[in-house]
Amino acid sequence: MDRTQRAILKVLGDTDGPAGASKVSARLRGLGMEVQPRTVRAHLLALDREGLTEAVSRRTGRTLTDRGRRELLEVGGLTKLGLVAARVDDLGYRMRYRYGSGRGTVVANVAMIREHDLTRALLHVVPVLRAGYAVGDRLAVLHSGDRIGDFTVPLGSAGLATVCSVTINGVLISKGIPVVSRFGGILEVRQGAPVRFLDMIEYRGTTVDPLEVFVRAGMTKVGECVKTGNGIVGASFREIPAGAVGAVRSLLRGLRERGLGGDMAIGEPSQPLLDIPVTEGRAGLILIGGLNPLAVLQEQGIPQTTRSLSGLCDIGAFMGADEAAFLGRRHYPYVD
Repeated sequence: MDRTQRAILKVLGDTDGPAGASKVSARLRGLGMEVQPRTVRAHLLALDREGLTEAVSRRTGRTLTDRGRRELLEVGGLTKLGLVAARVDDLGYRMRYRYGSGRGTVVANVAMIREHDLTRALLHVVPVLRAGYAVGDRLAVLHSGDRIGDFTVPLGSAGLATVCSVTINGVLISKGIPVVSRFGGILEVRQGAPVRFLDMIEYRGTTVDPLEVFVRAGMTKVGECVKTGNGIVGASFREIPAGAVGAVRSLLRGLRERGLGGDMAIGEPSQPLLDIPVTEGRAGLILIGGLNPLAVLQEQGIPQTTRSLSGLCDIGAFMGADEAAFLGRRHYPYVD
């Protein structure tokens, strides 16, 4: 199989139920692969002949066969390797948030929870937004049938969406400032200030989003950061051109004023930042992880399915922390 066919198997393996060529094509674009539905259909026919996929119906599309699932396990690592970095670059490029007007689309993370857990979830998520351990103070509350990216909230569930730090990549790109996303990691915080990275994974050498790995492993202490200013949060390390440091500082200051702040530290040109060396002629940029408000759900034992880089969402769908708290008090009286 070529790379496209392996990616198609991956998409079908990650999809609940069957998927047609158009749906597969859309999800491939989210992985940074531009493959038209007509080409996807040709590949699907080839995979049918190999016994790796099968048609459910002309209307609903195809699913993997048992043989296809075995094949996916064997090539899964190669299929995904590097696609996380491609998705970061693709979403950052495609988002349409306009710095001047404060309108447009941003990159979102989403967590699906049980509907009856929404009260407790808001109780823990809102303080994280207020404390600044997120990309701004924005939150979207989703209900059954609502859609974000590739996800539709199922019956009996609710969704919480946060702004992903890749949104800041997109803003810088729109201003002509190239950004290199190097790694995601867990960052020790003392008295509210970043101290050191405890662990990190490079974007271009991983098969899943690095921050998802650390959150699922229970390696964050976001709740402790909120309470005491000391703990462990998710963060990412970028590089920007040395000559753009001043412009980046100004843009980040403007984003904070618009409720989309997320920078924790900016280094000096060609100098290490928190002991992390940077490429000559560049400067380091540490961004807070947009998954931190959702990581606290894991810390509190609230059952959830979290996916970073879920897709693009209009900024108008998000509310501020105060509005989210008001919503919680109005509909869920135990939220303060």
